[in-house]
Amino acid sequence: MPGQRVPKDRAGLRTRRHIRVRAKVKGTLERPRLVVFRSDKHIYAQLVNDTTQRTIATVSDAGFTGKKSEKSVAVGKKIAEKAKAAGISKVVFDRAGYQYHGRVKAVADGAREGGLEF
Repeated sequence: MPGQRVPKDRAGLRTRRHIRVRAKVKGTLERPRLVVFRSDKHIYAQLVNDTTQRTIATVSDAGFTGKKSEKSVAVGKKIAEKAKAAGISKVVFDRAGYQYHGRVKAVADGAREGGLEF
């Protein structure tokens, strides 16, 4: 688009991708959005109900041991456990502009192992 600033750094490009994903992915009470945030050292996951703009559950990799990918699987299993406790079995996955690869995929796999349906 003419006149619009296009970001050139990694964070700006990820934000643009995240906005594109968010235009299509909406979480509801019956099927909340499972959002993944990945930093260099840690990984976080949360369940969000977009209709009421409330966070249902959140999990970080604090307290888990092992490699980053192993911690990611554990985060996925833990968020699935919290979702089951809240009576949730189906979610929509929001990769937040990251590639569906590596630690982001590990969270999704862990959540599926924990019993969540995507």
